[in-house]
Amino acid sequence: MQPQIALITILTEDIARLVRFYRDVLGFQPQGEVNETEQKYVEFEHTGVRFAICARPVMWEATRHADFKQPATGQAFELAFPCESPDAVDAAYERIMGQGAAPVQAPATMPWGQRTAFFADPDGNIHELFADLPKS
Repeated sequence: MQPQIALITILTEDIARLVRFYRDVLGFQPQGEVNETEQKYVEFEHTGVRFAICARPVMWEATRHADFKQPATGQAFELAFPCESPDAVDAAYERIMGQGAAPVQAPATMPWGQRTAFFADPDGNIHELFADLPKS
């Protein structure tokens, strides 16, 4: 094994709802055509690490592990989305709030030298927008 991540997959009970959010609100483009009523796995165009959304039952079928039959609870991961500037964090936050993301924390200047904001996707996964503050 190489200590390298090749794919990040978000598991969900409602793949159509999550695909719409990541496509329409966050701007990720699916690879190929998406049939939201039948699709069980959708991979998005993305440079670097592959990124996908998968229906939880698919993982149960593949592994037969009981955990994949249980609904997810709590915050299990965070995706952090870089922005070009602190002002871009504010603008991105306002835009995605207007498109249905759930607010978690409005943009704020953090002591570690970044402007950050937090929002949740329709499954409740909390993600971050961030930009480094200019060096003084």
